[in-house]
Amino acid sequence: MHHASIRTADIHNAIAFYEQLGFTVCERFTTGYTLACWMSGLGGRIELIQIPEPKPAPDAFADEHYVGYYHLSFDLTEVTPDLPSWLRSIQERFALLTQSQPEQSKPLKILLEPTQQQIGSRIYEVAFIADADGLPLEFIRVLTVV
Repeated sequence: MHHASIRTADIHNAIAFYEQLGFTVCERFTTGYTLACWMSGLGGRIELIQIPEPKPAPDAFADEHYVGYYHLSFDLTEVTPDLPSWLRSIQERFALLTQSQPEQSKPLKILLEPTQQQIGSRIYEVAFIADADGLPLEFIRVLTVV
């Protein structure tokens, strides 16, 4: 896959959010009438596109009847020895950013605290957070193979 594209109400806030997760801007460009960029990190690439007159996104995480884009998922198996401590460090980063740049950041919103889930023969740690526009992001880590 080349990239996953995310429409955002404010590209500067979105860039600041994804930088806290370890992404870096690779390219800045325009898509006809608006700002955009590619960011790389956590083993993938995303494209952020600023929408000039944004409407709120549906709540894909809480609405069990929602159909469509649900979430991006990032495998942290090689990044951290455990998901709870990784999430705490990310929360601390966001807290510091919110204190120093309140106009460009808000506290991290956790949608699902780290929990264990068996999928096939693997047991994963799984957590969800909301991005700068409230879109769900999943973080998974392989714990063991059964």
